Amino acid sequence: MRAVAQRVARARITVDGACIAEMGAGLLALIGVGKDDGPGAAEELARKLVHLRVFADAAGVNNASLAEIGGTLGLVSQFTLFGDARKGRRPSYFDAAPPEHAEPLVEAVASAARALGVAVVTGRFRAHMLVELANDGPVTILLDTDRRF
Repeated sequence: MRAVAQRVARARITVDGACIAEMGAGLLALIGVGKDDGPGAAEELARKLVHLRVFADAAGVNNASLAEIGGTLGLVSQFTLFGDARKGRRPSYFDAAPPEHAEPLVEAVASAARALGVAVVTGRFRAHMLVELANDGPVTILLDTDRRF
């Protein structure tokens, strides 16, 4: 699984003009599921997101995690994270999981993060979403459970 995790001051997800999720300070993560990913990857990604040390501690150093600051985790499914644009101008999504495989794994990330004690908001799977965020820092981290980067 892959994620683009952004430290945010706030974020909002809208579908068809209606706000379906809103959050204050925390992490907003765009999540891509690969065709070979399984439940273990979902649990690993949830742990990484919840414990990623990208928030200021009492000394002002980025040494605190989402769990420690009591922030919210926003999750938005995004198959395009598996887009391969090395050849030509149109990305290939060959390595992205089909929706029926990906949706339960995105839900598993949310469930695992909630079990770790953080509030979670989500987008709507397979919907056209407008994702608005205020990236705080800016801080943006790329994660891959296969450790390709």
